[in-house]
Order: sequence, then C-alpha cells, then structure tokens
Amino acid sequence: MAYTENKIAEIQNWLKENLYEERYIHSIGVMEAAVELAQMFKLDVEKARITGLLHDAAKCFSNEKLLDIIHESIPEVQDCELLNYKTLHAPVSAYLAKETFGVDDKEILDAIRWHTLGRCGMTDFEKIIFLADKIEARTREAEFRHQCLELLKEENGINKALFRCFEATIKSLVDRRLAICHITIDVYNELLEEIEK
Repeated sequence: MAYTENKIAEIQNWLKENLYEERYIHSIGVMEAAVELAQMFKLDVEKARITGLLHDAAKCFSNEKLLDIIHESIPEVQDCELLNYKTLHAPVSAYLAKETFGVDDKEILDAIRWHTLGRCGMTDFEKIIFLADKIEARTREAEFRHQCLELLKEENGINKALFRCFEATIKSLVDRRLAICHITIDVYNELLEEIEK
C-alpha cells in the first residue's frame, strides 16, 4: 500500500472527526516522534509516519464499542488484556487500520496492536512506536521525554529507554491500584535481562 499525501490527509480527517482534540494532537505528536525515531534507527520512515498517526484511532470509542469489536472480530485478544479498559483501543486501532484504511502491512499492524502492553520479542519498529507514544513532544512531559532521549544515545539505548517506559508504566499502575497484564510484566523482565547483560 502506498502512503500518499492523500491517504495521510484522509486518515487525518477521519481522526479529527473521531478523536477528542487533545488525542488528535497526541496522534500528530506520535507521528512526528515515530518519524524522528525511525530516522535515528534507520527504519522505514513512511511506515513510522502512518503507524504513529493510526496508533490511537479507536482511543475515543466507548468501552462497550471496543468490547463489541474485540468479541466480534479480534478473538486473539487474551483475557488479561481485558483487565484495563485503557488498553483495549490498541487491538481495535490495528483492526481499524486494516479494515477502514486498508493497511495490510504486518509490521504496522503489530506495532499498533502492541503499543500499549508491549510484548516479548518486540521488533525495533514496535519499540520505536511504543516509545513515540510515551515521548512525543506535543502532550507528554518534557522531563520524561528528555530522560528517554538521553538513554537512546547510550549503547543498547533503545532497550534502556523502553525499560524506562515500562518501569514508569508499572509504577503508575501500582500507584493507582490497577491490574497489570502479565504480558507487560513479561516484557519488563525481558528488558531488564537485556539491559543488564
């Protein structure tokens, strides 16, 4: 699929109509950060652009609508993923990317699918989308962004920055007494082992 300016404009118009303004601004920020990270790690910039833009396409759907789509069309969603409604949009956003916008690139769909929980064995492309979501400059905290960008400069920096994101996510979930999916814990443990080699 070619990601032409017309296709980008079509997606942006759809997002403007279906996301709250702050979420739309965040999506533009993730697109920009994803492009920046793709350039840094010599990954496909156009794929990063479209992935960043579409990563939260379903974010403003009601919980009921998200669950309906998951039960009807995404049977591979695991029970632990249903513990926190804030992450349900990820598999549904991947579904929308494919069904509404014709995205058939597995790398893009997987990066959208796993941008909230992560998964063991994440590709570098999945990692940059996960990071872009956490460190984009338009709506995210500048100090955390700076910490992650500094980590990216180090040896094994992508895993160090990703670990910092998972560390912050898990702490936030614990502080708010929210359930943590075992997938996220598994990724945290995998990254911890990776950065301590």
